[in-house]
Amino acid sequence: MARFTGPRAKIARRFGEAIFGFQKAAQKKAYGPGQHGRGRRRKQSEYSLQLAEKQKAKYTYGVLERQFENLFHRAQVKEGITGENLLRFLEARLDNVVFRLSIAPTRRGARQLVLHKHITVNGELVNIPSYQVKPGDVISIRESSKNLEAITNSLAARNSRRYTWLEWNQQELQGSFVAYPNRDQIPENINEQAIVELYSK
Repeated sequence: MARFTGPRAKIARRFGEAIFGFQKAAQKKAYGPGQHGRGRRRKQSEYSLQLAEKQKAKYTYGVLERQFENLFHRAQVKEGITGENLLRFLEARLDNVVFRLSIAPTRRGARQLVLHKHITVNGELVNIPSYQVKPGDVISIRESSKNLEAITNSLAARNSRRYTWLEWNQQELQGSFVAYPNRDQIPENINEQAIVELYSK
């Protein structure tokens, strides 16, 4: 399965945000990568700003171009605001839900858990990271994987952040996708309207 394997710290510095999770490079170096990173940058065009938002969304959620376009077209035909629909679909990806539930510390780690068949949805093994979780679905850790070190360490380090569209049962080690989140509940710093404008050109 294709995925981004390039320099993540360099990408994070380009956007000035730790979009792959906490990264020291993004924290220590507040300027862009390359020999001209410290210099004065040219004013960006409207198109380049819109493209940058699309790229940021793709890198943040670990989605490739074809997948992103498919999600955008789904968001267009769904009732509601296209940009918000797009972010809801991205949040409903199985790898993202596993990450939000703190079963894995990063989305990349969550993708690996899904690919290696450690995660079930409604009792059935699902090894497709892009699988779209629906309201009411129950996401669990496979019984034989509950003592996996990567999972136990991630759950032990769970932060106090809770997402209102997700529920977590610590005793059963399973979570529920209650509903699609509203835009103000999604913490990612993405200008979804810029992405909509880009695709409308």
